[in-house]
Amino acid sequence: MEIAEEIHDQCGPLFGTSRVKAHRLSHGVALSDIVAQVKALYEVDGKPQPRLGETLLSAYESGYKRPGPEYLHYLCVVYRVEPDELGYQSSCICGQKHRTRASDLTGSAARHPGDLVTRAPGYVSEPSPDRLPGRPAMPVHDPPLVGTVVSGPGDRPVFSVSRPGGADRAGSPSIDVGEEDVVLRRTLLQLLAGAGVALDGQFLGAVDNLRRKMDDTLVRATVSPTMLDQWEETTLGYGRQYQATPSLRMLCDVLLDFSEVRRMCDRRQPVELQERLCRLAAQLSGLSGLIMINLGDHRLARSFFRTARTAADETGDRQLRAWVTVRESLVPMYYGDPREALHLARKAQDLAGRSPGVAAAMAPAVEARALGMLALRGRSDAAPSARRALVRGRAVFEQLSAEQAGDLAFGFTDRQMAFYEGDTFTNLGDHKHGDEVLSRALTLYSPTDRVDRTLVRLDRATCQLHAGNPEGALQAGRDAILDLPAEHRSDILVHRARQIGAAVNAKFGQIPELAEFYEALSGPRVKSPTSGPAPTPAVDPSEQV
Repeated sequence: MEIAEEIHDQCGPLFGTSRVKAHRLSHGVALSDIVAQVKALYEVDGKPQPRLGETLLSAYESGYKRPGPEYLHYLCVVYRVEPDELGYQSSCICGQKHRTRASDLTGSAARHPGDLVTRAPGYVSEPSPDRLPGRPAMPVHDPPLVGTVVSGPGDRPVFSVSRPGGADRAGSPSIDVGEEDVVLRRTLLQLLAGAGVALDGQFLGAVDNLRRKMDDTLVRATVSPTMLDQWEETTLGYGRQYQATPSLRMLCDVLLDFSEVRRMCDRRQPVELQERLCRLAAQLSGLSGLIMINLGDHRLARSFFRTARTAADETGDRQLRAWVTVRESLVPMYYGDPREALHLARKAQDLAGRSPGVAAAMAPAVEARALGMLALRGRSDAAPSARRALVRGRAVFEQLSAEQAGDLAFGFTDRQMAFYEGDTFTNLGDHKHGDEVLSRALTLYSPTDRVDRTLVRLDRATCQLHAGNPEGALQAGRDAILDLPAEHRSDILVHRARQIGAAVNAKFGQIPELAEFYEALSGPRVKSPTSGPAPTPAVDPSEQV
């Protein structure tokens, strides 16, 4: 109580911190914790779940809205205070006193060491003599509730609401928090603490299980338009920063929001809101697929794009479906068959139609890169088709809006277009022109656009290789990787660098610089457990990406 008053006195004049917010901050809990405790009390009372959510509770704390009598009552119960101490000059609907002395918090009401959240207090056990006339009597509760994560059916973690100091109340509610959330939050906390985190089977299993849940909920919902606005802004923010943030850290952030969107999809929404939720699901799932490409897990990348297609189909938006398809083409582009990448790129163009859009500009550029790779493997008709595709892509790109041309994930930027053009020219054997275009692309990228910027540098190293300078190619590739912080050395970048080493080995043999090159690549990196130690195979250079 004293801490809450101190927070209000110190922060109220400076930041407008309300009394109700000060009480939450004094407990050190999030909005979601308070919402969960209020809902748990509703279940104990045998009432239908309230429509109280984080957005509404935030509005109370900001002063935009005032809680009704019933919500105010439950907030008083949770915080163990009276309405005036929360900043509301009125009596509680129950007519009881909620404030508890410190001595009442000892003994059986003390918090268990394993509890995840602060306990949700109950009411005093005896009715107060000063019950207000005309007020309905509220039910009298047992001692305070304590929320704990326990093992549920099939060893699934659930949030159990129980009563300390005795047996659990019969029929006490359990709220499924999801094993995936537990794993993702633990990984995120380890990353924030600076601990090294490797992708293991438990983490990847949780990631895939979360995606499967979204698949389930898409085919089986009440959320405010304001909340959706916030989620859409958050998703676009991820698109702007996903290359600047370490892949594993970004994956945790994206999937935690993906989990929230899945929960919002759990019930059918009004048509206009359901469509927006499905769009969010498609974008977050597609972004997760892009991150999984960076981390080197091809199977999960394809699975996320499949989920994104399912969600995009629900919206009926052909441009969104085309975006998912063209982004999916990058999986075989980097790790599979360029013929499949070519097929997906052309499919994306069919979906995009004649309307200028992100996919309509990016798909021909991906087609050109795939044809360039096929030309490198000896397909004679690929080179002229690749050049024509670049012309089509550049023509559509010039028609994009500033917003569409400013986002690396959900748009298609000038620096990406230059990167794709330079990569195509390099594969077509026009190394001088390719290096010029790649050099221009490098000036357009921000130092924080680490993935694409490093891929451009590796492509320039390939230009040196084809120009007959294997030592320069190895040095350029080595520098491109070593200039990255360890947490940004994702599988896609090391994989691409190793391809350069393999091409040098195939064309010039085991030159002395190769050993130093591979030793540099064996340093710390973020990788998938499915990508074992990379060998130094003697691969024909025509087979390189």
